Amino acid sequence: MCRTVDLHQAVLAKNDTNAVELRRTLDDRGTTAVNLMSSPGSGKTALLEALLTRAVAGGTPAAAVTADLATENDATRLARSGAPVQQILTDGLCHLEAGMLRGKLEGWLPEGTRLLFVENVGNLVCPASYDLGETLRIALASVTEGEDKPVKYPAAFGLAHVVVITKTDLADAVEFRRDDFLSGVQQVNPGVPVIETSARTGEGVDALLAHVLRAADGRETHTPVLARQHEKHLHHHDTPSAEHSHAPAGTPR
Repeated sequence: MCRTVDLHQAVLAKNDTNAVELRRTLDDRGTTAVNLMSSPGSGKTALLEALLTRAVAGGTPAAAVTADLATENDATRLARSGAPVQQILTDGLCHLEAGMLRGKLEGWLPEGTRLLFVENVGNLVCPASYDLGETLRIALASVTEGEDKPVKYPAAFGLAHVVVITKTDLADAVEFRRDDFLSGVQQVNPGVPVIETSARTGEGVDALLAHVLRAADGRETHTPVLARQHEKHLHHHDTPSAEHSHAPAGTPR
């Protein structure tokens, strides 16, 4: 058991080192990375296609990396937006790691890219522990998944800078209890912005893109309480640097 824990901590420490280096590289290039996390079937890819299409149409240089266990279906869909897209196949790994992302970006990410969207593997457990060097972490949940997703997956939603509700056009049909969902979000991440969207109708897409662009401009973003508590825990144990933190940055760097 101890050996397993040691190995897990070593993997996280290596990831954090890669994340810090990648964040520094992206900052130097003027690129803002956005990590999108959700369960499978949340509508994440459809929403991302809409965001990329809006960005391209508005003259904002944007690109995307999408991760899946198998197939390049999502990359094919996202490329319809006109934005540069790359696919990462994780070969069974349930999450994306900073080193994998860093390797994919080397020699590919176009100069002048302002926004880099990273569509993580569909999973609300493993990806929550891995910092990808992002400036903004977004947790998504669709109205079809039920109201208790935030409290069932407190790390994924508790470490998010933004929470997004998807497929709002289906809310009435599935009798989505909006107030219960919002209550759960505030329970695990007090004060986090919540943006309601529908890729089908376009609701909230412009608002979400505007929020991302504000973060890219360096404007203050939400700092999750869970991230602050983690930092205090690390300082209490005299951890020397952010490279050894196993939670994403609470504010953009």
